Amino acid sequence: MPSFREILANIRSQIREISTADAEGLIGQAVFLDVREPDEYEQGALPGAIHLPRGFLEFQVEGKLTDKSAPVVVYCAVGGRSALAAKALGELGYADVVSMAGGFNRWKDEGRRWSVPRALTPEQRNRYHRHLLLPEVSESGQLKLLDSKVLLLGAGGLGSPAAMYLAAAGVGTIGVVDMDIVDASNLQRQILHDLSRVGESKVSSAKTTIGGLNPDVNVVTYDTRLSADNVLEIIDGYDVIVDGTDNFPTRYLVNDASLLKRIPVVHGSIFRFDGQVTVFAPYDGPCYRCMIPEPPPADQAPSCAEAGVLGVICGIVGSIQAAEAIKLLLGLGEPLVGRLLSYDSLDQSFRTFKVRRDPQCPACGDGVEEIVIAEYDEYCMPHLSRTPAAAAMPSAASGVLVPG
Repeated sequence: MPSFREILANIRSQIREISTADAEGLIGQAVFLDVREPDEYEQGALPGAIHLPRGFLEFQVEGKLTDKSAPVVVYCAVGGRSALAAKALGELGYADVVSMAGGFNRWKDEGRRWSVPRALTPEQRNRYHRHLLLPEVSESGQLKLLDSKVLLLGAGGLGSPAAMYLAAAGVGTIGVVDMDIVDASNLQRQILHDLSRVGESKVSSAKTTIGGLNPDVNVVTYDTRLSADNVLEIIDGYDVIVDGTDNFPTRYLVNDASLLKRIPVVHGSIFRFDGQVTVFAPYDGPCYRCMIPEPPPADQAPSCAEAGVLGVICGIVGSIQAAEAIKLLLGLGEPLVGRLLSYDSLDQSFRTFKVRRDPQCPACGDGVEEIVIAEYDEYCMPHLSRTPAAAAMPSAASGVLVPG
């Protein structure tokens, strides 16, 4: 039976090896793949290298290296595991793979540039283990989530489930804007709060719940009314806005401010047994004004306080909003940009409508010179405290929505 040394020599005869000097010349041109174990990687690695332990290579590499024609430089500690990995990659269809002879140890001994990569703690590895199993997320994605900032507008029906799942996912900074206090009537749907906090500010209650769920999350509270005077300052620096607001003036205000700051907004609304979600990506898709140029008449938009809402609808819609926010943060899949997802709980159906950008939109349309941040209270009657899905959905006859 051949020895491991003989087997390795045979494998090396079937692959291409390059020196550390030649590998250094490929920085910026090739993908560097580190196949060492996590404890080795955490002690130092080539800058920008993708980490994937040799034992997981065949199971996860296609999620990490999607272009099989791109040049790949594989390295380990001394060059043995990288040779095995290079052969395996070739068998998986990767066309341009080389193994770095001497590995990271030789690279480091020769004084070439390396760094200690940022890594999850053992506690974080355990907490986010199911994320780490997803090649589309993995450790790099989880670290990105921990560095991300999401602003929640409202700590009520939609903000509650969105906050819970964003916090559980490890979004590092969650801002919460709400000037209301917890009322017993909220508890039918607003799962961030409980009976012990009735009378407490919603942002304070939200911070307590989120802190108890995940200590990694920094909760920034804004116990204030969002207005023209403070909206730009509050939203500044956030990566994504999750809109759980319940009135037209605030939605128009947020729309205009998000366009100025170029921050995507994950919009959600609920009414009775229905809900809907869409994503407004500034200038990449339609904005809120493209979809709803002006609010519907007051008599056609009764509030949830008047018409009611099934509490669990908030959980469904808010959870979808959280999923869309995470997709935006990690660049995953196809966010609901230019699409409106409508949910009817009575027949358990989802429908998707295309939402076109309006070239005549006063906010993001062609030729718009300047967006002026202003109050829009005059657009709505005082009793309009909730937006029904029906009111927020222009008819197909308007030319804005097309079933898709």
